[in-house]
Amino acid sequence: MVILDKPYASPQLLEWLEQSQHPVLRNAFSRREAFRSGRTLNLVDAAEAAARLDAGERVYTNSENALAWISEHVDNGSLTRAIATFKDKVAMRKLLSQLDEGFFFCACTAEQLPQLDFAELAAHVPFVVKPARGFCSMGVHVVTCRAEWDAALADFARNAATWAAMYPDSVVAGSDFILEQYITGQEYALDAYFDEAGAAHVLNVLRHDFAGPNDTSDRMYATSPAVVRENAPVFEAWLTRVNALVGARNFPVHVEVRVGEDGVVRPIEFNPLRFAGLGGTDVAQHAFGFRTFEAFLTGQLPDFDAAFAYAGNHVYTMSLLNPPAGVTGAETFDYQAFSQRFANVLELRQFDVPTFGCYGFLFIETDESAQGAAELDFLLHSDLREFISGLQPVAGSVSPAAACASDAGVSGGSARCAGVARSDGDAASDCVAQRGVGATSNDQTLRPACAQGE
Repeated sequence: MVILDKPYASPQLLEWLEQSQHPVLRNAFSRREAFRSGRTLNLVDAAEAAARLDAGERVYTNSENALAWISEHVDNGSLTRAIATFKDKVAMRKLLSQLDEGFFFCACTAEQLPQLDFAELAAHVPFVVKPARGFCSMGVHVVTCRAEWDAALADFARNAATWAAMYPDSVVAGSDFILEQYITGQEYALDAYFDEAGAAHVLNVLRHDFAGPNDTSDRMYATSPAVVRENAPVFEAWLTRVNALVGARNFPVHVEVRVGEDGVVRPIEFNPLRFAGLGGTDVAQHAFGFRTFEAFLTGQLPDFDAAFAYAGNHVYTMSLLNPPAGVTGAETFDYQAFSQRFANVLELRQFDVPTFGCYGFLFIETDESAQGAAELDFLLHSDLREFISGLQPVAGSVSPAAACASDAGVSGGSARCAGVARSDGDAASDCVAQRGVGATSNDQTLRPACAQGE
């Protein structure tokens, strides 16, 4: 069973749905996409879709907007419990503390958040603060000093109403937050699923690279035979241990993790019932010749030897083209000039910035030559301004990170495990400093499409 929902269904997904005639929930989005693409989809009504999921049929979504429909229409406790657990960052931190003790995290409400005393939190810097339910790095802030803490609080206050108006609570929760220890190490994104016995199968591994310590974008995810071959066995073993606690069955998940120098795998977040968003999972088809969602829905694992031979000695990169500061959506982006910077563009999806929060999704193939390395370096570091016409200059300002350099108010105090103190001296009783698994993610402010799920 497949449930399509806004904002985006990729051409590859729609093509396979027509070819396979796999059942798709009939809703406004699937009807619109079938009409727009000219594809003949096997649309089934809500009663049939719910009955299929009640009976335990595998389900895949392109968007976390579909989670609300499942919770409202499906009577399958195993499925709905797994969704709720994976989606709730606080619940996952508590659950996984059994596997990774000693990491700080703390849950609190939106009302309690601005009352927390930063002097008490300073003992835990750097830490991350983010909505308890969310994805695609929306509303995620790394805090190293008071200035960044104040900036995070201002961002939450500024965007809370927008989140509530645009996104279901099952996708983004602006009422509950989590603070957790910052995790260092190489970051990876995994498209994986749990089978009928609960064992994990990793279909693709993407290395998430950054331009520097202050880069928090989704600009570069790269896969290759070497990346998958070297990492998939470790991640499969770790995910199987995780699922021994969660108990998911026949369940797809997109997971972001970091691996420290000690080799320990620590989670950033789990995204239930989908793979890489905005059709990003299609990088596997570009690289290896197989569809991740087909492998999950049919239960037929890819022939990885054949997949690696298909990829050859190449690196396959997907990139979310996040706009620079000051973009309103009224500007013009020169996609042709941008494409000409790369020798082998596999696909460039052009997106409307006001709708999607980015200029598009790029898929490229590079080799191990100097030219390939230069292309990836350019993609990672470019702010894209050279391709934008009509962009107004942004007035200079002091960033929170810069303000940290002269922030004298970051010292003092260690947080009490019984509670993090409010500024008025009372304990924030519901914001208990837990000792458990910590996680980080990366912030990208203008990302409405991601926040709706992919």
